[in-house]
Amino acid sequence: MEKELRDRIEIVEGDITKMEVDAIVNAANTSLLGGGGVDGAIHRTAGPELLAETRKIGGCPTGEARVTKGYRLPAKWVIHTVGPIWSGGNRDEDELLASCYRNSFKAAIEIGAVTIAFPSISTGAYRFPMEKATNIALSETKSSLLANQSIKKVVFVCFGSEVYKKYQEVFREVFT
Repeated sequence: MEKELRDRIEIVEGDITKMEVDAIVNAANTSLLGGGGVDGAIHRTAGPELLAETRKIGGCPTGEARVTKGYRLPAKWVIHTVGPIWSGGNRDEDELLASCYRNSFKAAIEIGAVTIAFPSISTGAYRFPMEKATNIALSETKSSLLANQSIKKVVFVCFGSEVYKKYQEVFREVFT
């Protein structure tokens, strides 16, 4: 079972906007109207139609997820989730981040996505400690894949070699 689970996960260094998967996850802000980092890149690549659709949604609370079309992205869908801003770990940041992954998987299943790509949620401008965030991401992925066979491939798209190395390291810990 562990090997089958490991085979459903891929870790790459690259650009999430170029991923040819059913759905990509956007590390969004609560307004869903675009911003910096992954969020800005997704909005720029998807085109103005994405902004028009996110305006209609009216935002998203931290830990939850909302779905839009992918427009000009290779992915058919964008699952927008809002990670917590790190405040030292005393404001339920771990649980809120775990909720981002759970709700993103739930949304993926609801739209029929079988392949999904995630960025490293909350580790950039939101300053979530990388090792802790990676452990949460991979642990929640393991639980979601064990609970649901419909997701065939999860790709973690790492921006930069340091993030990639951390995901590889934590992956070996979580999946052995």
